[in-house]
This record gives sequence, C-alpha cells and structure tokens, in this order.
Amino acid sequence: MVEYVLTILAGMLAAIVVISFHEFSHAFVAYKCGDPTAKFSGRMTLNPVKHFDPLGLLTFALVGFGWAKPVPVNPNNFKNYKWGSFWTSAAGIITNYLMAFLFYPLLWVVLKYLSPLTAGTYGQIFIEYLFAYFYLYSLSFCVFNLLPVYPLDGFRIMDAFNTRRGKVYWFLRQYGYWILLGLMLFSYAARTIPGLAVLDVFGYAMRFTKDFIGRPITAFWGLFDVVVWI
Repeated sequence: MVEYVLTILAGMLAAIVVISFHEFSHAFVAYKCGDPTAKFSGRMTLNPVKHFDPLGLLTFALVGFGWAKPVPVNPNNFKNYKWGSFWTSAAGIITNYLMAFLFYPLLWVVLKYLSPLTAGTYGQIFIEYLFAYFYLYSLSFCVFNLLPVYPLDGFRIMDAFNTRRGKVYWFLRQYGYWILLGLMLFSYAARTIPGLAVLDVFGYAMRFTKDFIGRPITAFWGLFDVVVWI
C-alpha cells in the first residue's frame, strides 16, 4: 500500500514538472514570436499552479497521458502568422523531448549510484519511480501532444499550415476534448478491469510510438554505455 502511494506521488510530481516546462515553453516562444498574451495572463512561468488542469493531471498520474490548461495565444500578434503558430505549438513537444534526453542519463545515475545508498527503504522506491517517471512522462507527453486532435499541439501544428476547414477539422475541433477524455477513460478501464487489458488499443499505440520516438535517445546514450531497462 505504501509503495503504491509513493508511486502515485512520484507520478504526480513528475507530471507537474513536465507539464510546467511544456506550458512555459509555449508562452515563452509565443512572446518571442510577438504575442505577449500568455505573458500578460501570467502563464510565462514555471509555477505549476498556473498551468495544470486537475483532471488532466489525474489522468497523467493514473494512465501516463494527460493534458494541461492551454496557454492563451493570439496568433494575430505574431510577426509571421504561420511560423509563429508553428513554433509556438511545437515548442512544448520539443521541450519535452529534450527533457527526456536529459532525464534518461539522470535516471541511469540514480539507479547506478543513488539507489544502492538507499537500498531497501521507501526513499529508494520514491526516487527511482520519480526519475523513471521524469523520463517516461517527458517522452509520453511529447508523443501524446503529437496527436492531431484539438486542443493538442499536433492539431495546432497542422492548423498552422492548413487552409482547409472541412468537416473532419470542425469535428475534431468541436469534440476533440471529449474524444481525448473518452480515450483516457477507456485506457484506464482496460488496464484496471481484469480481462480487458487486451483492449487497451490506445495504450498499445502510444507505447509503440513512444518506443519508436525514444529510440534515438537510448541509442545515443547507449554509445556511452548508459543503458536503462524500464
């Protein structure tokens, strides 16, 4: 029971850090591209209270995927509408990937040098899960936000260069949030209800994509014999 609570706490702390950097990067890049809306709204900060969505944070801790409160952006303020929209939308994804790149060797250091010092204690459990979640959540949040479903970054990146506004576009924009919530609930149910694990199609797809996108990270650090089995 204690171990389960520690894993949940570690997951929520990791999610808060990952989300805060993700949203800050959106606000910062938007400001650099000419739009001060996020800054004036108090969102150009690493203060997690300004960013997290309670439901999104909960699903992050329980399922490994979630969302934050969107940063307000007025693309009409951008010096270049298309590129400003693109870089502002892509900033969070890029930031999370770089975080995963840095957290991977830090996880290796924790497992190799810190864990033996705290072996057999609750501290070992918490610190190992915390840094594992730092890496995994950075990567999963990056992958999750690539989905072309509103209000995720993948949809906004597509929207930056898409001049067509067909039925599919408006459907995803109007019902995207509920689609994501439904996927989260279905994924959680499939993982927790005995006999339904095989139906976690969303989870399978996300894990496959995450492993594929994370391969350059593991390959690079593997050159220096930094290998972590998660």
